[in-house]
Amino acid sequence: MLEFPSRRMDLKRKVLLLAVAPLLIAVIVIGALLMFETADLDSQQSRLLQESLLNSKREELRSYIGLAMSSIDFLYGAGRDDEGAKESAKTILSGMRFGNDGYFFVYDMKGNNLVHPSQPELVGKNLWDIKDNDGLFVIRELTERARLGGGFQRYNWIKPSTGRSTQKLGYAVALPRWGWVLGTGIYLDDVDAAAVRMRAALSDKVRKTLVGLASVALISVLTVFTAGMALNISEQRLADRKLEVLTHRIVTSQEDERARVSRELHDHICQLLVSVKYQFELVAYRLAHPGDTPVTAINKEIQSLSTAISEVRKISHDLRPAVLDNLGLPSALKQAATELADRSGLRVNVISRVVDTPLSDVQAVSLFRVTQEALRNVDQHARASRVDIVLRETDDQVMLQITDDGCGFDVQHMQQSGDRGIGLSNMRERVESNGGFFRLVSRPGCTTLTATFKRATRSTPVERRPVFDGV
Repeated sequence: MLEFPSRRMDLKRKVLLLAVAPLLIAVIVIGALLMFETADLDSQQSRLLQESLLNSKREELRSYIGLAMSSIDFLYGAGRDDEGAKESAKTILSGMRFGNDGYFFVYDMKGNNLVHPSQPELVGKNLWDIKDNDGLFVIRELTERARLGGGFQRYNWIKPSTGRSTQKLGYAVALPRWGWVLGTGIYLDDVDAAAVRMRAALSDKVRKTLVGLASVALISVLTVFTAGMALNISEQRLADRKLEVLTHRIVTSQEDERARVSRELHDHICQLLVSVKYQFELVAYRLAHPGDTPVTAINKEIQSLSTAISEVRKISHDLRPAVLDNLGLPSALKQAATELADRSGLRVNVISRVVDTPLSDVQAVSLFRVTQEALRNVDQHARASRVDIVLRETDDQVMLQITDDGCGFDVQHMQQSGDRGIGLSNMRERVESNGGFFRLVSRPGCTTLTATFKRATRSTPVERRPVFDGV
């Protein structure tokens, strides 16, 4: 008589364990997967955010240098080489500022400083041998970039508003007749701060989600305990629905984070409009203080504004290729080609011999991103008149081939140095990391890029899942 209650209690414990254990295991597994996917997403988003912000900074610096060149064009562009013209140019450049810490500097080709508004004590000094905290010869490298036709250089420099050495992205061009190196730069601490803010927001969302998971688990355990140990089909279905809700919440939180990052990038790009503002202010100043040089139409400034607006739309579109999800890879390639043709006047032909692209979503996005980067390189560097994009499939492969009739370049040298080399490396990594083959051949008059993925068999279903393409 004493054994029966004991056996019944043991049975209750076993049933309770069998009822609760799967739920706890599922919650733990989902939590672990969430943390793993979040860490991966955090890394990808940080890289994309930093890359996008740096591209934005590069475009901003080009605009600022263009503004500086425009401001002294009536001296240098007019062919004046006298000391009076040079002194006037120094005065103009010394007075031009942007943001809290933005200024223009000038050196001669031997490293003597001629203009430095934030540190006037450097004017007249030779800084050819000055090094930053990392041992980089700053002025030598900037001068070399200028000699090569203008380029970017990262280095450490004292930030005027804080007085501390901070990472800086500089851009320098040469004025050969005067023997000058004209440059400016943007401090990059805001790029790191943006990445930190993004990671903090993502971590906060993860914590809230994990608390929600723990709360749901606790409520479920109490429900099982109070309702008894009887598990039936309806309760099992209810548990399944709860897990589906949890999974949906995880995906939703990821998409919300993507949308937030997209909005931040959209706002940051507005800094590009600062350069347009300076151009209009320059026109207003010249109207208010007319000189010997007549004030021309503001078509150039209006064109710069249109370019900035187009860049905003382009970056917002590049964050997520919606046409790729809705209409497929061939339509996405045609849209990218149309945008390039409208923007640059190039003849861009797209030939698609693929009816239903037998690729995973990740591979399709890889081909689309490679196409975007390739077309961007053609537009900026190739000096081409025609681009052909061919997408076709064979018995076991899907191949994307992009050919232009531009000036060509040394592929090996370009991959080892310069911003364009980084773009080529990114394209290669994107294809090869997803199981594809990448090849680039270039000579004057013909550059051909080929990206190939193995085609899924007709009997094998193509994997379709949410695409996280580095965003």
